[in-house]
Amino acid sequence: MDGGTVTTDLVLQAQAGDRAALDALVAAHLPLIYNVVGRALNGDGDVDDLVQDTMVGIIRGLPDLREPGRFRSWAVTIAYHRMQDHYRRKYKGMFKRLDAEHDRIPDPSADFAERTCTELALDGQRRELAEAARWLEEADRQLFSLWWQEASGRLTRAELAGSIDATPQHAAVKLQRMRAKLDGSRAVLRALNARPLCPELAELTRGWDRHVDSRWRKRLTRHTRDCTWCRRFSRDLVSPETLLQGVGLVAVPAALLAGLATFAKAGAVSVHATNVSFLGSLAGKSAVIASATAVTLGGITYPLWTGPSEKPTVTPTLVPATSSTVDAPDPTPGASPTPKPTATSYIGVASADLYVAPGGDDSGTGSRTEPFATLARAVSVVTPGQTIALREGVYRPTQTTDIEVSGTSDRRITLSGYRDETPVIDLSGLPGGAWGIVQGGDFWTVQGLEIRDAPAHAYVCESCHDNVFRRLSSHGSGSSGLMLRGEGTARNLVENVDLYGNHDGLGVMFGSGEGNQVRGVRAYRNTVEGIDLGGFTDAVTVRNSWSFGNANGFTLGGGNTTVNSAHVLTDNAAWDNSGVGFNQEGNTGRIRLTRNTAYRNGVTGFWLPTSPAVLVRNLAVRNQDDADVSPGANATGNAWGADASIIGLTDKKTTEGRRREDGSLPTTRFLAPTTTAGARLNGRD
Repeated sequence: MDGGTVTTDLVLQAQAGDRAALDALVAAHLPLIYNVVGRALNGDGDVDDLVQDTMVGIIRGLPDLREPGRFRSWAVTIAYHRMQDHYRRKYKGMFKRLDAEHDRIPDPSADFAERTCTELALDGQRRELAEAARWLEEADRQLFSLWWQEASGRLTRAELAGSIDATPQHAAVKLQRMRAKLDGSRAVLRALNARPLCPELAELTRGWDRHVDSRWRKRLTRHTRDCTWCRRFSRDLVSPETLLQGVGLVAVPAALLAGLATFAKAGAVSVHATNVSFLGSLAGKSAVIASATAVTLGGITYPLWTGPSEKPTVTPTLVPATSSTVDAPDPTPGASPTPKPTATSYIGVASADLYVAPGGDDSGTGSRTEPFATLARAVSVVTPGQTIALREGVYRPTQTTDIEVSGTSDRRITLSGYRDETPVIDLSGLPGGAWGIVQGGDFWTVQGLEIRDAPAHAYVCESCHDNVFRRLSSHGSGSSGLMLRGEGTARNLVENVDLYGNHDGLGVMFGSGEGNQVRGVRAYRNTVEGIDLGGFTDAVTVRNSWSFGNANGFTLGGGNTTVNSAHVLTDNAAWDNSGVGFNQEGNTGRIRLTRNTAYRNGVTGFWLPTSPAVLVRNLAVRNQDDADVSPGANATGNAWGADASIIGLTDKKTTEGRRREDGSLPTTRFLAPTTTAGARLNGRD
């Protein structure tokens, strides 16, 4: 049998309760996990603990693995997410430079090159490659670590893609972007080390403390790309794949295995009739098997399993519909929807043409008493002017739901929760890299749904127009919580939507189309971007939205390309993002920002160094750098570096509270300015 078959058999045996198979599975894959984590966190003292934590996660999650043949990529996915959690937890303020304490704070960006350069004695371009990896952001360094495993033959492209919850095509795009940043940094390092030094580069770096962050990387890369003197340093770069193939893999350190064995012998890992440590198997020893149901590590007990089990299906009680609510039709999304007076106000619809319920049957009629079981079935039969109501409960599709049918301007299609019930679409059962819901249809209103745990994008509206997305909650996705993309993406409205705990929150990206509006959106604690307009060539209007606790708040640029988009942002707030609050990112268009607030962002509040932006009455307080604005910008009435006393700081918890009855953002005094500058977080002028 080949290696894949052996692994599959071991997984199946371990899921059935075979402890010897579990030992073999763990022992066989520990070197791979150690290399992935070790390369990404090299120089960090927590590598061994994080590897151990990853192996615990693999054991705990093994019974729910539905595709045993994907064990390796699934295990690497767990390692990848553990690394992300590690950085969020330990280096929440990683971009902040505290002058007095800077030398005492470990630099997380030194996780790869510092020890790699020393321990592996890289020379020439290998050394340049390792140093350039220091300049990558956290997510790209993790991707670089996985790519190293692929270059060494330890991972396939499909396994790499699965580990980052992407399709192979999307993974290729991510790798290409990471490679572009890496090669740009390699050229910069060559230019910085050249003698004589380029006079313009010397002037550009005057006063620079050599601290590497994304802002400086982009500035210096742009210089070496555009400068006739420095452009030559981008030539003759040996491909990273060739360089990586010449570097050996990291062996699992004997000290870790010995330490684990000593740890177990010392009794720090308790072994009872109902507890078993797997640490002995990591050290090449047999685990103690005694009808175990839990594993105790460091005083924390994690339940194991007694065999495969099925999760119960939630079957809601069907409630008779009434006609007490008159559902308001949506106008063209570019205008503000104005609901008709209602006798009773619901988040969802009071009645529908088609019903879906977790306990339904796709062979039924789709009526209230005989609902369908899946959204896919309902969208396959819906016609213009009809309404689909999802009943309360959890839906677990196992493949992407495609919405291709369109309504018309006077006969819109509505997809909604029923009354005040909350339907939950759980996408965790989709194959790795699969998108949850992909809509190409136009003239839809989608509202009142919770969407969670997509392996990649949760909801994608692709080349769609005249749609309304309102009162949605999307969280836990491996890519974006909600994405609008593609040519002809026009006149869509995203309103009163919550996006949190995803890789990215909201994206209006990689496409074109006029009249798209975003308002009342709350994007928070996403790994990378809160609200991202990268690569979208037409103006998007963003109003009264909040983006906080992400890497970047509002990204308005082109990603790795240059766009000329005159986006309009009014009364938005970005706070506590580890990077930039309002980020130009390659957009040379005449961006208009009016009464926006950037507070306590880790790098820069407003970063618009080359945009001829129009900035009116914006407010920046307590950011690492409050504003980097182009000399060609038209700036009036802004307050850069304002005193914190002019804003409210005591009502922060309310920003994550319940929305108001009409779905708008909660009332709060947080960041409320006492001047004419800054966002009106409650929508008041």
